[in-house]
Amino acid sequence: MSPEDFRSSGHQVVDMIADYLRDIRDLPVLPDVQPGELIDALPAAGPEKGESMDAILADFRKLIVPGITHWNHPRFFAYFSISASGPGILGEMLAAALNVNHMLWKTSPAATELEQVTLGWLRQWLGLPDNFFGIIHDTASTGSLHAILAARELAAPEVRLTGEHPPLTLYASEHAHSSIDRGALAAGIGLENVRHVPSDDEFRMRPDALAAMIEADLAAGRKPFCVVATAGTTSTTSVDHVEDIGVIARRYKLWFHIDAAYAGSAALLEEHRHILDGAAQADSLVMNPHKWLFTPVDLSILYTRRPDVMRRMLSLEEAPPYLQAAEQDRAVNLADYSLALGRRFRSLKLWFVLRYFGREGIAKILRGHMAMARNLARQIAGDSRFEVAAPVVFSLVCFRYRGSDEENRNLLGRINAGGRAFLSGTTLHGKFVLRLAIGNVATSEDDVRQTWEWIRSSVLPATGSPAAEPLNPL
Repeated sequence: MSPEDFRSSGHQVVDMIADYLRDIRDLPVLPDVQPGELIDALPAAGPEKGESMDAILADFRKLIVPGITHWNHPRFFAYFSISASGPGILGEMLAAALNVNHMLWKTSPAATELEQVTLGWLRQWLGLPDNFFGIIHDTASTGSLHAILAARELAAPEVRLTGEHPPLTLYASEHAHSSIDRGALAAGIGLENVRHVPSDDEFRMRPDALAAMIEADLAAGRKPFCVVATAGTTSTTSVDHVEDIGVIARRYKLWFHIDAAYAGSAALLEEHRHILDGAAQADSLVMNPHKWLFTPVDLSILYTRRPDVMRRMLSLEEAPPYLQAAEQDRAVNLADYSLALGRRFRSLKLWFVLRYFGREGIAKILRGHMAMARNLARQIAGDSRFEVAAPVVFSLVCFRYRGSDEENRNLLGRINAGGRAFLSGTTLHGKFVLRLAIGNVATSEDDVRQTWEWIRSSVLPATGSPAAEPLNPL
């Protein structure tokens, strides 16, 4: 492609992106398509001769966009809302153009050092110690796997040579993300050696139950090696007693990992800094700027105060020639700390986001999301047909219609089938509940108000119950 053709097509693409972000509310959040529809619409074999960008972009508009679930939609309230903000998109475009692989310092010095600087800024904003080493992965699942592998390395170093280790046990809340179980599976720990610790009435891991489980395993001849606390659980965004769990981890000499994939961003706010109390003593922590920090997917950060263990768990007796690099005082070779050898220039888009919004701008948006969630919860509580099902800790509201699980599932299905908003569900205390997660940078009070009105209008009013008031402006 010539520079002239690239420029012309590039302008078309940027115009398409700008129009998409401007007009995204005109699109259904969930597509009305059937499985296999796109497969049938596209040729079964690739083209023998190249096609024009005009034709490719026309098919993108006609075939791809209608089949997309729009995660970047302001009324995408399912799972955890995410944002690809304007500055993040621009950073991603430039990273694609540079197309570097900074596996070693020498393979791209600026990419390596920008990752260190950007993660240093964020570390300071989160109130984490200066000795925490940061590295970018694709997702928190990958970061947590590295943490589990490092914990295994520390507890059973013989596994590197023999592939065998004693029965190691890992502890996490019953509400911990499934990535912890899958990480243990991938690390060869075995699912039967993962302990799901009971939670309290606010869905937080009980430290007393954790200590009792550790003692029981020790008495049975097992070897506890890792405990995972969650700051922002997937179902309810509850925050485990991080500091108390850290004390127990140190008492039993366990690797202490914190999964702050979602709620870690909230620690940028002074009023929520406490969620990471005790994190300074953690061995590792993951948080995802691609969840609640307006950065395009994918970008997850693993911080650790034990980079020596991270490096040792992946070290070979003799590195292959293509990974050998001269020792230099300030040169960091990030491939030494990661299973992945190839490394995309992910820090560039995060750098753009942090600089464009600044800490104050980010804080204002996060506070706005939390205020919308609290206001919505008040409206739900004021409608006798509904109930709030969990504390509103950040910007997620869990609620349910006062009926059967089937009625709630049907309600969720009706809302999502309408295409105007997308919610998800979970089970709490044995009951199915709806989840509405606010987190997209473009979500407005009006988006939340309209969605609540659609939900209310999707059920019949209870006899004699007053109509709920519309959302009040913040």
